[in-house]
Amino acid sequence: MPAFATVVVALLAVAPVRAFAADVQPLEIVTKSGVHVFSVEVAKTDEERATGLMYRKELPEGRGMLFDFTPEQQVSMWMKNTFIPLDMIFIRADGRILRIAENTVPQSEKIIPSGGLAKGVLEVIGGTAKKYGIQPGDRVAHPLFGTR
Repeated sequence: MPAFATVVVALLAVAPVRAFAADVQPLEIVTKSGVHVFSVEVAKTDEERATGLMYRKELPEGRGMLFDFTPEQQVSMWMKNTFIPLDMIFIRADGRILRIAENTVPQSEKIIPSGGLAKGVLEVIGGTAKKYGIQPGDRVAHPLFGTR
C-alpha cells in the first residue's frame, strides 16, 4: 500500500465517528406564547442516536435534533463529546412535553434521565426553552407523535 494511502487509512481509524441524521423535518411546539417552529434532524438509527450532536461546534437557533425512541420508554442521555450547551426536551408518545433539562453541561458524563416514559427527545441550543417559554405539558407537533 502506498505511504499516502496508509496515512489516510490511519487517520480514518482514529477520527471520531460522526453520524448525521439525513432527514430534516419541521417540528412545532405550541406554548402559551404561541407556536415555535424548528427544523430538526431526526435520529432514527442506533448509530444516529448514539452520536447525536456530538463533536459539533455550533447549533443555529431554530435547529435541533429529534431522537426517536419508539416505543415509549425510560430514556437517559448524556453530554459526552458534546461541545455546546443544550436544552433536552423529553416528549411523551402523545406529543406532550414530559420534562426539560435546561442548559446541560458540555462534555459532562452525568446521566440525564427522562423522569418517565418518553418517545422522543428534542435537543436544541441551550436557553431555547426559557427564551420561548417552553414548559412541561406543552404540545409538540411532529409525525413521530402522530401529529401533523
